[in-house]
Formats: sequence, structure tokens, C-alpha cells
Amino acid sequence: MFVVPPRPRAADAPPPAGGAAPRQAIDRTLDPDARAALARLAVRTRPVAASRTRLLPVSGVVAGLLPDGALRRGSSLVVGGPGEQAVLSLALALVAEASRTGSWCALVGHDGLGAVAASDLGVDLDRLAVVPRPGPAWAETTATLIDGVDLVVLVPPFAPRPAMARRLVARARERGTVLVALPGRTGWPEPPDLRLLVEEATWEGTAAGAGHLTRRLVVVTAQGRRSAARARQCRLWLPAPDGTVAAVDAPDGTRGPGA
Repeated sequence: MFVVPPRPRAADAPPPAGGAAPRQAIDRTLDPDARAALARLAVRTRPVAASRTRLLPVSGVVAGLLPDGALRRGSSLVVGGPGEQAVLSLALALVAEASRTGSWCALVGHDGLGAVAASDLGVDLDRLAVVPRPGPAWAETTATLIDGVDLVVLVPPFAPRPAMARRLVARARERGTVLVALPGRTGWPEPPDLRLLVEEATWEGTAAGAGHLTRRLVVVTAQGRRSAARARQCRLWLPAPDGTVAAVDAPDGTRGPGA
């Protein structure tokens, strides 16, 4: 599902170079029509009672990276590392099982989503709302979606102010929504519950400069707060030759299928 981006005002635009950031509240950045459209989306996608469990499921391949083996509602994650596409693929791998089992998810701020690749990773596209270009009002858009869906993947267009990030994290915690931030080089000023770092991303299949890319090896390290304080690392095929995500080795170091 693609959502028409709202028409923003200038209140939440990136601050000019060397200038002070605007202080208007983010909840004033949308015109009434845009606010109403996002509110209707939130109502339509509001989780049903059966889905309001404490944890959102993830694929068994990536479950070992998470302290609960699943995504805890109300938690915040930051996914980063070299290679924008590898980072996005990892985020979609986190979304896949939740969407497949009936949870509503949203992707905000990424306008190059490959629908076929996302579907191959297991994402139910009928359960994914996409706001590719939210504009300067991206924080308000994200906050509205947090009110109505189970999981939000956010690609902020510029470095958020600490207070802005803090409000989004607090809202997700209050609403029981999982917030996954992909800040790229802009950084995310609020410490997350869990940080996933793609440390390496290497394509295979072009031996001696010939052939086709067949699979990508990524090395992922996970570390966070409380029960996630102990670092975990695993190697994944992301994607594997069939477009899915597969384990090269498990977090305990045992070899996975296809290694």
C-alpha cells in the first residue's frame, strides 16, 4: 500500500546551515487534509486484539540476534552500517514474519523499495504501508503511523534533533509499536534498545569478473541495553540465491544451511 505523502509546512524542515533549528512542535506541520488522511490510515491499520501480544515474531534466521528471539512491542531499534541496500534488506527481514502473521507495518522515507525483493524476503506487501517521500513533515507522519500500526521502519531524511527522536521513541513505547530507525550517515541521537550493525556486505557470483551476482554475505552484530548487553553476531545470506534470507552460521557459531 502506497500512501500519498502529505503537504508539509516549513516548521519541521532541516535547519539552515549554521542556523538554529526551528522550535515549532511537529504536530503543527501538516495541513488538515493530510492529517485526516493519515488518521484514516491509522484507524484502518489499528491492530486487532488477537495481534496485541507482547512480542512480534521474526524469521528464525534472524531471531538469534534478538534477546527475546522476537521483537518486543514498544522497543526501538537502529539498523546501520555500510551499504544502504544491505541495511534496508536486514530491516525488511525483521518485518517479514510480523507482516506474514497479520501485523500491519509501515516504511517511511524510502522511495526505492523493490517490491519483488521485499516479497522474496517474506514481506506481505498487502500489510505494508509505504510513505516514500514524507517531506519535511516526516516526524509527524511517523508519529501518526506509530498510533496505528505494529511496526514502523523509518528512514529519516536528515539528522533529527534529540527532542524529536525522543518523542518518537516515547510514542512508540506508549503505543506498543516497534520503531526501527535506519538513519544512515545522519545518525540517531536517542540510544535504542537494540542496535544492529551490518559490518560487512559482500556479493558473490562474479568470479574472474564474469557471471551474475547470486547472493550477498552480510555480517551482523547486535548489541543493546539490559538483556541485549551481550553482543551477538551472525553471518547471513541476504539475499540467498532464491531471494530469501538464510543463515551462513548461527549466532553460536554452528554452520547454517548452504554455507
